[in-house]
Amino acid sequence: MKGCTHIYFGDGKGKTTAAMGLAIRAAGSDKKVFIIQFLKGGPTGELKILLQQPNITILRGKPNTPFTWNMTEEQKKEVTAYQTQQLKQAILHAQNSQCDLLILDEIMASYNLDLIDKDMLKEFILNKPEALELVLTGRDPADYMIEAADYVTEMKKIKHPFDAGIPARLGVEW
Repeated sequence: MKGCTHIYFGDGKGKTTAAMGLAIRAAGSDKKVFIIQFLKGGPTGELKILLQQPNITILRGKPNTPFTWNMTEEQKKEVTAYQTQQLKQAILHAQNSQCDLLILDEIMASYNLDLIDKDMLKEFILNKPEALELVLTGRDPADYMIEAADYVTEMKKIKHPFDAGIPARLGVEW
């Protein structure tokens, strides 16, 4: 069966939520799932459940890394090397048929902030293994990503509690 490429993007809530829902659905159907959460190293509610699943592998952002806007140039270089290594690992898993679903969560932020090997990512997206189901999440996809995708879903914020001063809530936003 041909695998498709999904994009969940925009400024609205639900991109990671949709991707993790697909991960659970795939794992529940005995599919092998590989997830990289770029730029995300802190605790989140979904990890507790996902890490218990034998057919889900999760790689996360570089531990103890500040928000991107607080990073020094040296930290940016370290994060870029770390994330590029994770991407290489995911590509090898995909090319060796070690996963059926590959989720690159927040890959667009890493791409747009130059914190990933852009050429490697583009080459992989444009030439992914045919049977692989690929999910990309983030805010602003590159044109080639949209062109390569089979599903493109924009999450558009109309209203959000954060705008009213309500901080992110455990079990809802993280």
